[in-house]
Amino acid sequence: MAPTALPTVAPPLSPHLQIYRWTWTMAMSVFHRITGTALYGGTALVAIWLVALASGPAAYSWVAWFFGSWIGRLVLFAYTWVLMHHLLGGLRHFVWDAGIGFERDTRMRMARATLIGSVTLTVLIWALALLVR
Repeated sequence: MAPTALPTVAPPLSPHLQIYRWTWTMAMSVFHRITGTALYGGTALVAIWLVALASGPAAYSWVAWFFGSWIGRLVLFAYTWVLMHHLLGGLRHFVWDAGIGFERDTRMRMARATLIGSVTLTVLIWALALLVR
């Protein structure tokens, strides 16, 4: 008896970005991953600062000059936002790990709060730092 041929069926196609509608939770997931990666660069900045501090006044004066310049302050401002955004995204995930906040409206509010909160905290931190300075 000859084996019967199986019908050829096209494999299912996975959904892709053209199928999905961009949402707040999707955007915040992407930003959380990007900010997590950017924290490595910020950690390198902290390490450079510490090595310069330990290397003596000449090395430290160059690093202090750079971080005091407008581009250095812009880098530090961006790093502050990256840190705050990743922190708040981590807290959002921590809440989800507790099994809370999976309702659609709650998820959207938490995603928006992550972005708004990170910008607000960054501005408050810098305003406080400039006031104390």
